[in-house]
Amino acid sequence: MERVGLWTNHSKPESQALALQLTHWFRSQGWEVLCEWEEIKNQGVEFLISLGGDGTLLEAAREAAPYKIPVLGVNLGRLGFLCEIERAEVYVALRRVLNKEYSVQERLMLEALIKRTDKTELKYTVLNDVVFHRQKEDTMVTLQANLSGEPSVSYPSDGLIISTPTGSTAYALSAGGPIISPDVRAILLTPLAAHSLSARPMVVSDRELVEILLARGKECQITFDGRDNLTLRSGEMVQIKTAPLKALLIRLGRRSFPSVVREKLRDRWHE
Repeated sequence: MERVGLWTNHSKPESQALALQLTHWFRSQGWEVLCEWEEIKNQGVEFLISLGGDGTLLEAAREAAPYKIPVLGVNLGRLGFLCEIERAEVYVALRRVLNKEYSVQERLMLEALIKRTDKTELKYTVLNDVVFHRQKEDTMVTLQANLSGEPSVSYPSDGLIISTPTGSTAYALSAGGPIISPDVRAILLTPLAAHSLSARPMVVSDRELVEILLARGKECQITFDGRDNLTLRSGEMVQIKTAPLKALLIRLGRRSFPSVVREKLRDRWHE
């Protein structure tokens, strides 16, 4: 019996209701439905359905990447750059998926290694971004970016976003960074409220090792895809590089990346 996994957003009643409906629907098609992650990763599924918004899909894709499970995103949120389908079209889309009328797109992920002054190390994998924020009591911090060991640029600012092309349509977009096609293999550096005209966004090769040091300021906060808030102190370093894992997203081939950008940003110049 073929299996499908459901990844629900427990804070959204609509997500819970749709999960129940999909469970009945898949069972009527002869499929087994798994809803607990321990069962999904141990027993294996053909694909995983994320029910929520882009944040829910980020969680599902990160967890599924080590097991090479493709994820189909159903958008129950607002903007939804990552989710492939909307709530109203879910059953039509699932028919196509069951008929194997889809492709699987690989998305670049980043691996962040935090090197503490006490010699301990922490490692995180992200699909969107690693974000550095100044503390509320600080007017600004200066973050130095080294590329493959060579000092490159300093960012006196409120913070800095290191993102993937996928993450270019998330926080980096609101900070004034460029939108990058997910097919481009690159790493994006976008300052938050830069205090210098020379502190500009940068797009570098995915082969670069990006090192971030706190050059000025006692400490700043770091989040990884908006989670796991940590403190970076003076003298500590974060090394960011392309992760060996790839997130796998199911695409039905109906919408090109330009059309998604046009739709989500409500640009009607073409009409």
